[in-house]
Amino acid sequence: MIKAGFPALLLACALHAPVMAQNDKMSPIATPAQPNAITLDTGALPGATAPEAWHRQYNSVFTRNVTVATLTPFLPEAGKASGAAVIVAPGGGFRTLSMENEGWQVAQALANKGVAAFVLKYRLNQTPADMAGFERSMAEMFSGTAKRPPAPQDPTAAYAPQIADARAAFALVRARAGEWHVDPDRVGMLGFSAGAMLTMMTALHGQDAKPAFIGNIYGPLTTMTPPADAPPLFIALAADDPFFANSGYGLVDSWRKAKRPVEFHLFEQGGHGFGMYPKTTTSTGWFDSYTRWLAMHGYLQPAKPR
Repeated sequence: MIKAGFPALLLACALHAPVMAQNDKMSPIATPAQPNAITLDTGALPGATAPEAWHRQYNSVFTRNVTVATLTPFLPEAGKASGAAVIVAPGGGFRTLSMENEGWQVAQALANKGVAAFVLKYRLNQTPADMAGFERSMAEMFSGTAKRPPAPQDPTAAYAPQIADARAAFALVRARAGEWHVDPDRVGMLGFSAGAMLTMMTALHGQDAKPAFIGNIYGPLTTMTPPADAPPLFIALAADDPFFANSGYGLVDSWRKAKRPVEFHLFEQGGHGFGMYPKTTTSTGWFDSYTRWLAMHGYLQPAKPR
């Protein structure tokens, strides 16, 4: 069960990308080649009219108006696979996806550690089709007089397409586990910001997804009621995050109260959206901490024979 405070945090996360966008120009780019992307079976986003589009910002690559979900494998070199796998969910407020910084680069780094990684390009809420219209809509949304949309009362309904995409990603990885040298019982999920929200919703409400372990990187830390078999949870957040650093640490307390494994890193500086960007702050060390956590749980080594 998700407590009542969660919808407000959903709204805050859904709106975070435009705040950042005010600090750097978005430049439209051609759709990049994605030769390994696999279309998931969740179909097209109902009612969508704007086509998928891509842009560059912060020297990184983003997409928006995703109407058909895909999954892109990043596999370890032959003989180096541990058998563990991670579904990687980029963030972007359910309006864009930070495909490079929070997707491809993370997945490649995991593959280099022997963990098969799969970048989930999940379906997004529609935005204006043209870049100028998109930028205007974001500016209007964050103007002082803008009327804020109501927070969703039932996030599982509000984000049903995204949860369905996550479930389909887990199903695909398990269906092709032999081909990809993955242990079906050792598939986890790692999300950033809105992707962290999707990760938490998948763990709590994803039915057959059942991630073996989960990671929440600068997502909301609101109180939740974890299931009795809640997966081990890794959390990283910067103390100067403008969205989620001042709302308490209820998620950490929830896992501890349920006596489920949780590890929490609160970095002094890093802001929001640091991902794989090289920064001088200690938040850059989140990935090393995460992989040490994976190793502690045995996911960087082949599973012992049963």
